[in-house]
Amino acid sequence: MRRFWRLARGYYTSPGDRRQAWLLTLAVVGLTLFQIGVQVRFNLWNRDFFNALENRDRVAFFGQMWMFSLLLVLAMFAAVAQLWARQALMLNWRRWLVHRLQNRWLEHGRHYQLNFLPGAADNPDQRISENTRWATAMAVDLAIGLLSAILTLASFLGILWSLSGPLHVALGSTEFDIPGYMVWAALLYALVGSGLTLVIGGPMVSINIRRNEAESDHRFALIRMRENSEGIALIKGEPDEDRGLQRAFGRVVSVMKELYGRERNLMWLTSAYGMAVGVIPILVASPRYFAGAITLGVLMQISSAFLEVTRGLNWFVDNFPRLADWRSHVERVVDLEDTFDMAEAMAGQTRIDLVEEKPGTEPERLVFHDLQVAHSDGNVVIQDANVEIAAGERVLIVGESGSGKSTLFRAIAGLWPWGAGQIRIPPRAHMMFMPQRPYLPLGTLRAALCYPALPKDFPEADQLAALERCALPHLAARLDEEERWDRVLSLGEQQRLAFARLLLHRPRWVFLDEATAALDDENQDSMMRLFREELAGTALVSIGHRPGLDVYHDRTLQLLRAPDGARLQVRRKPARAGRGDGLSGSRAALRRMLRRS
Repeated sequence: MRRFWRLARGYYTSPGDRRQAWLLTLAVVGLTLFQIGVQVRFNLWNRDFFNALENRDRVAFFGQMWMFSLLLVLAMFAAVAQLWARQALMLNWRRWLVHRLQNRWLEHGRHYQLNFLPGAADNPDQRISENTRWATAMAVDLAIGLLSAILTLASFLGILWSLSGPLHVALGSTEFDIPGYMVWAALLYALVGSGLTLVIGGPMVSINIRRNEAESDHRFALIRMRENSEGIALIKGEPDEDRGLQRAFGRVVSVMKELYGRERNLMWLTSAYGMAVGVIPILVASPRYFAGAITLGVLMQISSAFLEVTRGLNWFVDNFPRLADWRSHVERVVDLEDTFDMAEAMAGQTRIDLVEEKPGTEPERLVFHDLQVAHSDGNVVIQDANVEIAAGERVLIVGESGSGKSTLFRAIAGLWPWGAGQIRIPPRAHMMFMPQRPYLPLGTLRAALCYPALPKDFPEADQLAALERCALPHLAARLDEEERWDRVLSLGEQQRLAFARLLLHRPRWVFLDEATAALDDENQDSMMRLFREELAGTALVSIGHRPGLDVYHDRTLQLLRAPDGARLQVRRKPARAGRGDGLSGSRAALRRMLRRS
């Protein structure tokens, strides 16, 4: 409950949602009270109706039928109105919780950083989309059920006490009366049921937590296979994938068998318990009825009141499986919150100081000052980097695989907080990062071309011109089609689309991470000439391995491996023939490679 209160407290104190939260909660409570009032009146109707039958009073009988019709209408109204208030509360609470978790997941690139945190919550997508639904919906249902049980108990306990009267008990020479004995019978009946439920169903809490984990792991395995279906199909990896999926679902089957076994054991108790509750009050109260102390109507009223009292006392028995399931969902949501807290704490302990210059500051520059880039566990990747890159400059960063080039780019983008030192960056709005595989959002090709801006922000003529310049004129007619463009387009087309996107946004600083790796020499030359022709004043910082790429840059920085972390050093750039023409430079580089071979 303490962990769950973290989810509830934020909703009921949120500045934008607390008013609606409290109004809906009060509506639910008020309508629940109204329902209990209708139930109490039904209990009285039960007495009067059976007394009319016993007395063969036709007028009283039909009068009670009219009263029943009125109570039925009121009960229907109360049930529907309470359902509406309950549904609205569930939906609004879930909306608030999902937005909160999504914002925490997305801010400061945390959705990326969680992949590197030890002990981070797995499958955050499933926790946000599914576990939040059950954590909030079941919480509302269970809270309303508990409130209804308490109010029912309070309403009918007095009725049962007054109707049952004393029970005279004689044990040998000892005689005594038990006042309100039906109340004590109901308490004993509920206590025995609750105790047996706790013993039999207690392990269901941990079983449900393991079930949620197994289900999410299997779902993740299916999604991962779908996202990598081409690579799997090309190397005929389906048999291995089938074995992996069977193992993942085998864990689901194993934990479900364990859960179903516990549910069957609990069903032995609940089925017998539910059947007996209709007979026990009549059996216990029958001596007074046969003695003529109470009428048939009072006997039926006692039975009805006993049923309501035991229903209130048995709330725990009736809802134990749902409580166990609900707790597992709450645990998964709160674990995700704990992961976000851990990410914030770790970033605060070992954070690179990222300083963003204000717009209008001249001249803009990118500066590494005593920069140290590390992994989340503290292992140093890059040590003591001190470099300044001026506006309009074009710099290539090279180094052997694993030396930390891409990690350095993530640090510049603010995605990699682990390390020390300082990075001074231009205004973030003036920067654009282009990874090797561009991100293409779901939706139309036009939206992918203009991402992250909206298509309306750019004239259609500019969009068509950008496609033409990047050798993608064949896509102009498909701009408004909705497809999975990351699957429809080849990687080379996706990379050229990213350059077309670059022409629309025209940032002052561009960061390329192997962004031309899928292009042939001619297309690479065409794309890189953009920085000399259309984007002449744009600063360019690139990562690349392809021969001849340095001809498009003014200088080269090299990451050299060392035991305590790679060092970033300036590599001298020899004079080249054909530097004025990128394509001839590429060919010259190719000739030099062949000569060295």
